[in-house]
Amino acid sequence: METIYLCILIFLFVLAVFDLIVGVSNDAVNFLNSAVGAKAASFKTILFIAGVGIFIGASLSNGMMDIARHGIYQPEHFYFAEIMCILLAVMLTDVVLLDVFNSMGMPTSTTVSLVFELLGGTFALALIKVHNSDILALGDLINTDKALSVIMAIFVSVAIAFFFGMLVQWIARVIFTFNYTKKMKYSIALFGGIAATSIIYFMLIKGLKDSSFMTPENKHWIQDNTLPLITVFFVFFTLLMQVLHWLKVNVFKVVVLMGTFALALAFAGNDLVNFIGVPLAGFSSFIDYTANGSGNPDNFLMTSLLGPAKTPWYFLIGAGAIMVYALCTSKKAHAVIKTSVDLSRQDEGEETFGSTPIARTIVRFSMTLANGISRITPNSTKKWLDTRFRKDEAIIADGAAFDLVRASVNLVLAGLLIALGTSLKLPLSTTYVTFMVAMGTSLADRAWGRDSAVYRITGVLSVIGGWFITAGAAFTICFFVALVLHYGGNISIIALIGIAVFILIRSQVMYKKRKAKEQGNETLKQLMQTTDSEEALQLMRKHTREELGKVLEYAETNFELTVTSFLHENLRGLRRAMGSTKFEKQLVKQMKRTGTVAMCRLDNNTVLEKGLYYYQGNDFASELVYSISRLCEPCLEHIDNNFNPLDAIQKGEFSDAAEDITYLIQQCRRKLENNDYNNMEEEIRRANDLNGQLSLLKRKELQRIQSQSGSIRVSMVYLTMVQEAQNVVTYTINLMKVSRKFQIETD
Repeated sequence: METIYLCILIFLFVLAVFDLIVGVSNDAVNFLNSAVGAKAASFKTILFIAGVGIFIGASLSNGMMDIARHGIYQPEHFYFAEIMCILLAVMLTDVVLLDVFNSMGMPTSTTVSLVFELLGGTFALALIKVHNSDILALGDLINTDKALSVIMAIFVSVAIAFFFGMLVQWIARVIFTFNYTKKMKYSIALFGGIAATSIIYFMLIKGLKDSSFMTPENKHWIQDNTLPLITVFFVFFTLLMQVLHWLKVNVFKVVVLMGTFALALAFAGNDLVNFIGVPLAGFSSFIDYTANGSGNPDNFLMTSLLGPAKTPWYFLIGAGAIMVYALCTSKKAHAVIKTSVDLSRQDEGEETFGSTPIARTIVRFSMTLANGISRITPNSTKKWLDTRFRKDEAIIADGAAFDLVRASVNLVLAGLLIALGTSLKLPLSTTYVTFMVAMGTSLADRAWGRDSAVYRITGVLSVIGGWFITAGAAFTICFFVALVLHYGGNISIIALIGIAVFILIRSQVMYKKRKAKEQGNETLKQLMQTTDSEEALQLMRKHTREELGKVLEYAETNFELTVTSFLHENLRGLRRAMGSTKFEKQLVKQMKRTGTVAMCRLDNNTVLEKGLYYYQGNDFASELVYSISRLCEPCLEHIDNNFNPLDAIQKGEFSDAAEDITYLIQQCRRKLENNDYNNMEEEIRRANDLNGQLSLLKRKELQRIQSQSGSIRVSMVYLTMVQEAQNVVTYTINLMKVSRKFQIETD
């Protein structure tokens, strides 16, 4: 039996390595988004500073993981076999769940996922034990207070972080304005002193409170001398920042990089190092069982887990090294950072999220409230405030999402709120606090304009919703995994491990495929960064070919799928085509938005000469997608209601025309992608012939209706198909005509 549990223990440590990697990928947004978003330094420099903070934080932490030892379950009532079952279920669930969120680019709370996984696994085995025992009750086996405190912390920390982020950033902007270099002769020293002192206080309270050198005596001394320490630090850093300012050093950059280091240190020392707590609890249990268990895992109670455990230094060093490696190499970490930075971006651009009814309602309510406040505010006050919020004066680094003032507020305020929560013994999540502070500061900076607010709010709500989904999914999945492991024995262990490995591999493959599809966005990034009008035009042409090529590829695939599925009465195929069409409509809207923003990179003469053709091309692409939608919708309704199919004559006529239309779209797509418009007249003639052929089909069908030789319902859907097929041909060839005019240089 010991061999089996040794294998489980080894697998727990293997999963811990993956857990550390996916945990860093998820939580990197906590300490990197402000520095990356403001471009306070090069990306490699920011990674180096954060990496040092992570390594020091992990190495100095004592690695205690009380929540995995006795935070959720009461170990004195659980046997060794049951504890190992819970811990394995937790690790299997945690790795897969966090990897799914990272692949989606959505930040979530690693603390919440761990707590609710432990709760779900414990609840499953507790139900079994209560059912088989007349003495034990659920209250004897589960510590529900911890889970309830985490749930309450979600609501409290989200609201508090957002409100204070908005308030403090508004005050900071009123003081410094967007053109902050002119307003910081002496105020910058005061701001830098407050910020640096806050960061040091945060590091002492949150970052190093559980460090190996932080003895009870040291903690007691810091608590007794907190005020004198803060005063000394404040005076020292205020003077230092003033000197640095006189030496032409950007104090805001210093504050941002200090804050990044402090958050990274606290993250590794208190949050992510907890990922090794579950396998360490298993390791401690295994050592106790092999020494005192007498070979019977089903009768050995794990009372030893009630006590604290010191983690060997090599586990901490190893965990720190893995975290730093994951931070520097994980592409998923960069995707999660991008989500947070995009939602707090100062200017408009490509919006990642769509629009939802609740977001539109919030925007309307906010506009009504803002208009009401505006009416009672004196005009002189409004004019003065407008002078403090002139966004056209913003000093933002090339390619940055926001300025250094906001990045400083993000880090300092997040650190203070987390330190305050720690001192009050509230289980605040660094993910919740840092994300919501960033959203509050972006709102105060008027980054959420009327044209982007609904998308930003949808994004924020999506992330917050993901946090709650994390809790529910973690509890539910771990509950059933624990049940399967308990009743399935060794076979279920092997099967579930295999499933977890398969899901992780599949997730990586799907992620790489999705990233490959997004490579076209690189052209758009280059376009948005260039300052040369000629280069911008060439990049704009390349971007247009990529986007319109995707639309024609969609049209070719879904036109053929819709027609084939309808003729063969394939309901599943029609539903798949309808789903693709709905998704493509959103992509076309996004394409038109980003294209309009990108056109600003061209000079006036180019816009006047080529702009009309670009907009016409987008319009024809949109009409092409909507034509296929209007073709698919009645076909789907017809088959879904089990109406009579087309007769043999109608099928034969339309099949021939549909093949020619698919071939036309295919040829046009190849010409567009290769930027080769030679023999274009041949495609125009083919399109004209097809339109004539489709007009003939309409006349034939009208004659059949007149002679009452078929079903009126079938005739109606057939005429709709012919008409929309004609529209597909027309919009495809018109798209090619205007694309040729946009792509080809004119003499």
